Amino acid sequence: MSQSLKTKRNLIEGRPALVVIDIQAETFYDRTDEAIPTMPDYADRMLKARTVIDKARERDIPVIFIQEVHRPNLVDFGRELDGSEDIHCIETDPGTDIAVEEMGFLPNDYLIKKRRYSAFFGTDFEILLRGLKIETLILCGGLTDVCVHYTFVDGHQSDYFCRVIDDCVAGSSEEAHEASLRAMEYLQSGACCSLENVLKAIESFSSGRTDVA
Repeated sequence: MSQSLKTKRNLIEGRPALVVIDIQAETFYDRTDEAIPTMPDYADRMLKARTVIDKARERDIPVIFIQEVHRPNLVDFGRELDGSEDIHCIETDPGTDIAVEEMGFLPNDYLIKKRRYSAFFGTDFEILLRGLKIETLILCGGLTDVCVHYTFVDGHQSDYFCRVIDDCVAGSSEEAHEASLRAMEYLQSGACCSLENVLKAIESFSSGRTDVA
């Protein structure tokens, strides 16, 4: 007879960090020639992340910005251009910079630059997380089905509690967005959270409680 080891988890377990994935200046450019396909309300969903960034700062929760960058000679793209994406996030392009004004990015913020989809792959992200003694990763940004999803999976496989703010992520299409949310929820029950509930959990965390689901 099999036994279940399932444990109901809080939205925040242990010490959290807010991970802001690839919300870069180009997100808010008025462009018709997107190098990466995005769902219709992509920029609006990214803007909502500012609310939780500000709340995390108020409660001394670390905010970690993730920035995708590539060298101008394209040497570090690897197989990334073999699919639907065109050349993007070249390090000399101003559009590759973090969206400073929209996201309230500060010079002393934590910043991880990556050459691949996952924030864990080939970076010092996990060294930073361990130094900060982080247990829960709260993810926002884009794309839901690419960089958010792959960062979530690597976090899950590294035994972090992973949460994704479904209001503050957006995918390459609505279908891909929804499918990825379901896939992440499959890995960790309760992983997909509303912005409202995340804000409540952060508020609760500041007073020593983490039991807001």
